[in-house]
Amino acid sequence: MDSTQAPAVKKPTWIKILLRKAVTLVFVTVVFGWLYSWAAPWAFAPNQPAGFKYGLLHGAMMPLSLPSLVIGRDVPIYDPKNSGRSYKIGYICGVNICGLVFIGPLFWRPRPTTSASSGKSR
Repeated sequence: MDSTQAPAVKKPTWIKILLRKAVTLVFVTVVFGWLYSWAAPWAFAPNQPAGFKYGLLHGAMMPLSLPSLVIGRDVPIYDPKNSGRSYKIGYICGVNICGLVFIGPLFWRPRPTTSASSGKSR
């Protein structure tokens, strides 16, 4: 082996990759469940009908409730005492904004950079 040559890097096995993904999933689930448990009492006001702003907040928090619901906790995801149409519009906007922020980047692909597309000749 030449002294200027970099040593070969071992690729992780499929078991290590699967284990790393499982640990990450458990960690994210615990963090989301804790975050939702902390925020839910504050976000669901008991004495007033929820309007657009609360609908936006509840819609954005709805995906965070999944881990709590899966483990058997009955957590609120929708306020039955709402103001009607404005709450529902806020809820829908909150769900969509949350999806755009967290799921949207998964579909982003950078544009390929080529010398032909840059318009410069060599």
